[in-house]
Amino acid sequence: MKLTLYGFLLALLSAALAYMAPATAQTYPVKPIRIIVPYSPGGSTDVVLRILAPRLAEDLGQQVLVENRPGAASTIGLDYVAKSPPDGYTVGIANIAYGANPTLYKKMPFNAEKDLVPVSLVSIVTMVLSVHPSVPARSVKQLIALAKAKPGTLTYGSAGNGSANHLATARFAHMTGINMVHVPYKGGGPAVVALVSGETAMLFATIPSAIQHFKTGRLIPLGVSRAKRDSSVPDIPTVAEAGVPGYDAVEWNGAMVPAGTPPAVIRRLHQAFVKAVAIPGVRERITGIGAELVGNSPDEFGTFLKRELATWSKVVKEVGMRID
Repeated sequence: MKLTLYGFLLALLSAALAYMAPATAQTYPVKPIRIIVPYSPGGSTDVVLRILAPRLAEDLGQQVLVENRPGAASTIGLDYVAKSPPDGYTVGIANIAYGANPTLYKKMPFNAEKDLVPVSLVSIVTMVLSVHPSVPARSVKQLIALAKAKPGTLTYGSAGNGSANHLATARFAHMTGINMVHVPYKGGGPAVVALVSGETAMLFATIPSAIQHFKTGRLIPLGVSRAKRDSSVPDIPTVAEAGVPGYDAVEWNGAMVPAGTPPAVIRRLHQAFVKAVAIPGVRERITGIGAELVGNSPDEFGTFLKRELATWSKVVKEVGMRID
């Protein structure tokens, strides 16, 4: 009788747990959700997510708060996400640095391939090789000639070691055989401010963070980083067609959550991102500042991430970049 009662209670408990798991997913979310942007305010990642956050909140029925946790080329912010409870209330935004950091850094505080799981690729962002007006170069070829004439004197900014700007410039310098001085900042916003003020000479600036400065003449755009021209700045040639054949580098933003997050919660977050990036007004606003919205599936984003890890591992090794 005891064994029968024990078996009955065990079956009852199992049934209750089975019921509770989907019920939890069905009621998600029941409190505000934080989106961790691992860079300072003002950069492309921050700009895109702050446009999307109110739309995500409308769909999810809870506040969606964008929180900046900059440092170590997104590692500090993403490490915080990786170590957060896997409940869907802390979402991290990964970018190009995610693919380079495991090779770039001697020791990572989290495992990029195991501790975070994909939700959706949100956007792809083109960068523009930009110079301060005081720099005597108005084309990519002129900039290369200037850098070769004055090796080790031109400065270039970035959002930090291993950031998109840093990786794009290192690749550019490697392909053209020039030597410049790297000045890292804690985010794309501060890097743009430094260039506008003349503190640095050059920056591969993301279009969302610099497009207004192009319009006012406070920055001079020389070439877009992508292999094709960008519709938001159609008159700017690609770096490849302007003098560096084969050059191609893009920034991207994608939502990730801690490993162990329930699949149903990931699906709910994915649905919210897909709906948000499909809203006409949102698409027009973000496309207008130089970002291309995506909104793909977790599996598709996972495949993209594997490709990024392989691509940037190779580039980092070829260029000889290393951060200890």
